[in-house]
Amino acid sequence: MDLLLTALQRYYGWSSFRSGQRPVVECLLAGKDCLVVLPTGGGKSLCYQLPALVRSGLVVVISPLVALMEDQVLQLRRRGIAAACLHGGIELEERRRILEQAEAGTLRLLYLAPERLQGEATRSLLQEQTASGQVVALAVDEAHCISAWGHDFRPDYRRLGQLRELCPGVPMVALSATAAPRVRADILRLLHLRRPLIQVGSARRTNLHYAMRRRVKDPLQEVVAAIHQARGASLIYARTRRSVEHWAERLRSTGIEAIAYHAGLDPDVRLRALEHFLGSDGPVLVATVAFGMGVDRSDVGLVLHLDLPSTPEGYLQESGRAGRDGLPAHCLVLFSPADRTTLGWAMQASLRRTKSQDNTDEAHRVALAQRQLRRMEAVAEGEGCREQALLLSVGELVPPCGRCDRCQMECRRQNWSDEAQILLEKLAEDCGTDARRLSDVLNSEEGPSAHWGWLARRLVQEELIQESDDGNQRLYIRESGRRFMHRPWPLHYAA
Repeated sequence: MDLLLTALQRYYGWSSFRSGQRPVVECLLAGKDCLVVLPTGGGKSLCYQLPALVRSGLVVVISPLVALMEDQVLQLRRRGIAAACLHGGIELEERRRILEQAEAGTLRLLYLAPERLQGEATRSLLQEQTASGQVVALAVDEAHCISAWGHDFRPDYRRLGQLRELCPGVPMVALSATAAPRVRADILRLLHLRRPLIQVGSARRTNLHYAMRRRVKDPLQEVVAAIHQARGASLIYARTRRSVEHWAERLRSTGIEAIAYHAGLDPDVRLRALEHFLGSDGPVLVATVAFGMGVDRSDVGLVLHLDLPSTPEGYLQESGRAGRDGLPAHCLVLFSPADRTTLGWAMQASLRRTKSQDNTDEAHRVALAQRQLRRMEAVAEGEGCREQALLLSVGELVPPCGRCDRCQMECRRQNWSDEAQILLEKLAEDCGTDARRLSDVLNSEEGPSAHWGWLARRLVQEELIQESDDGNQRLYIRESGRRFMHRPWPLHYAA
């Protein structure tokens, strides 16, 4: 009898494994390390959950987000699997009870926030359970958070190499939905993975329809229309907690039963919102982008971003929460050129509050974040296939999808060479000016146009102009831009 298939059927109701899952489970059971990069909805969590059930031991899971941990634990308990999580929001009495369960050997999965590894009680528990043979595997979820090159770098993740000292000999699996080759190299090095099985699946999701368009002054009607057209559940993402609550209230005013979810809510309110999203028919949830990691709802028919996402890799993961049942689903981004300025300053402030544990200097981290943000802007404003551009960000080259808005759109293009030459000549007079000031000058001297700022961004993407990486959007002419000024060539764009 196949014990793995029996456990799969008993606990999950599946008759077969998804692509890439079984080799990882078998590898962990054999005591070997693994690196797993599978797309959102690819069933990564099962890869570390099943070994705990087959071996009747404890799997320790490091997870970066409270929402993710709470959702995973809720889902496991519904399946009759003993699971718990430890993070800063857990009351002292509950924390003691969970530690006692782990010591007694009654837990199968214990989710830990990365900072919990610095607590003496947690460290002692891991050492004791490892010495007694109870810890059967270690799992680092969202492992891209360990890399400064990743789209969601978390300094606390840099300390996870300690797991090797706390739990010697225990196999480890690192998991991510999106990890470019450089990020994968960081994961292997910093987690000290030993001759691991490396399982990398395609991030392509052939049932998703991508669309990105400029946000009108008040996009309420467009958002409402998208929700009404969607099947199943709808996830609406807003950047800030205040914006989440504002949009949930606005949608309720139109008769849509929208629920707000963010980390600042009371834990009981947040749990009820999660249960509503998981258990209701066609729910609409407005949340910050942290929500949805690991959420086990397969019929999400719409993922709508109300702002420009911060990175292509992050957007791949967030949009991948749609259509996990394999049926067609829509991923819509409503963006404004002003989003990059707003988000850029917010990212700088966040990076300065969060000190790096590996002496990565602040300027380097700000520059990296700004470059990732520019890449996302290029995807949003570019004329090529959305899916192709997104997948290229994680090192995957695919042909045009034929499904996204760009692939299905007949774009009227025009030659912008004359305007580009005017812009470059004006920049040559005031090299190092910021994009907004340059646009204002051109509007006053050449006549008002909404295209000057857009054209400057296109010339940055064409590498005729260089933009500073400090978030101030200062512009400088590249040597290629000077060549263009003396002998321009056609630049055909659809504005």
